[in-house]
Amino acid sequence: MITIGVLTISDGASHGQREDLSGARIRSLVTQLPEALIQAGAIVPDERDQISALLREWSDEKRLNLILTTGGTGLAPRDVTPEATLDVIEREAPGIAEAMRFNSLQYTPMAMLSRGVAGVRGNSLIINLPGSPKAVKECLEYILPVLPHAINLLIEGPKEH
Repeated sequence: MITIGVLTISDGASHGQREDLSGARIRSLVTQLPEALIQAGAIVPDERDQISALLREWSDEKRLNLILTTGGTGLAPRDVTPEATLDVIEREAPGIAEAMRFNSLQYTPMAMLSRGVAGVRGNSLIINLPGSPKAVKECLEYILPVLPHAINLLIEGPKEH
């Protein structure tokens, strides 16, 4: 079983001014993972403390295997998701963020403006996805095949090669 949390970071969506299309896109895509179970979901404004508090709670208390965030990864002053994630993670997993940017560059040069990060806290893998539903689909579909192995490594540790 892969337990999942989906966190949307958006001032507009958190105030009911915009529909959370990116969070919905994540929820539909993760159903492709074997034995995936979404156990947490939330929409919060672009507030660093609120983001990091939820990431800690979902990692430490709910013990989710995979936490996917969407939004707040750009260059705007209120885009603080990477900073909030770095406040929480114990180890970075830079290859995941690099792979998403690499794949996204095939679609748009704007991908180089993404500051999303990925990393580990305890047995939880936390990944920042972009905020647009289109970019969520492009990024998540690209990394989805490696996520079960990554989560298995966190839970069971490495096996002999």
